[in-house]
Amino acid sequence: MEFFIQLVINGLMLGMVYALIAIGLSLIFGVLEIVNFAHGHFYMLGATVLAALVTSAGIGFFPSLVIATVAVGVVGYLVYVVLLRHFREGEFDRGIILTIGIGMVLQNGVAYLFGSSSRMVDTSLSFVSWDVAGFFVDAQRTVAVLVGAVAIAALYAVLTFTRIGKAMRAFAQNREAAFIVGIRPAVIAGIAVAIGIALAGLAGAALAPVFAVHPAMGAPILFKVFAIIIIGGLGSLPGALVASLLIGVTESVVGGYSSVALQDAVAFMLMIVVLLAFPAGLFGKGIRV
Repeated sequence: MEFFIQLVINGLMLGMVYALIAIGLSLIFGVLEIVNFAHGHFYMLGATVLAALVTSAGIGFFPSLVIATVAVGVVGYLVYVVLLRHFREGEFDRGIILTIGIGMVLQNGVAYLFGSSSRMVDTSLSFVSWDVAGFFVDAQRTVAVLVGAVAIAALYAVLTFTRIGKAMRAFAQNREAAFIVGIRPAVIAGIAVAIGIALAGLAGAALAPVFAVHPAMGAPILFKVFAIIIIGGLGSLPGALVASLLIGVTESVVGGYSSVALQDAVAFMLMIVVLLAFPAGLFGKGIRV
């Protein structure tokens, strides 16, 4: 039982980080109706920027975390202004091709600038474990979970209590009505893309000291996050959170009692089962945000 509880704790920690990436992807889809196939590469970009700041510039982990998140968010906003702003509703195929191309540019650009070899990032929390009520938790992963929880709570507060957040929700629910009452689509979409991509960068930066950093690290996480948002329901932020925690715990338990190969297949097996019972996902409804 103690081993099982330890696996559940590890799974919840992993699921919270998944949620940070999935919620950003869901936010972009909910507002702009674009499936961002470059999302995993922005996760990779956040990890790469933090690795460069910590290992090359000698900046501390937490300042580097903030800088990397802001930098990736700015890059995301520029991508929207230059490319995604011209995307029109209904051009689903064009959006897929465009974001795949953006991802390829990011991956190869990072490989050209920083090299394609894997790098490890060491911080003061590396190789440190804390004993909490008899269970051991990795300090670096715990920090990543806390960062993710704070970011998700902040996003919820923005969407619920601020004018810009309410405008995003209104725009996602009914574009025509939002435009009639004076909401500017370009402004709202740009902010949503910047926030969603910044969350992916934050996740990558927070996990850079945990996993090896390399240009191809975005692709595996991207497909898993797609499975998560499909399970939760496309465009549903609560669905992305619940599905992320569900996948994280399931992967951890399966990996603890079985093989790593089966662990990687869990997300897609669960996706098939959920879609058979709930074709729109667990929280798939007309209102997405």
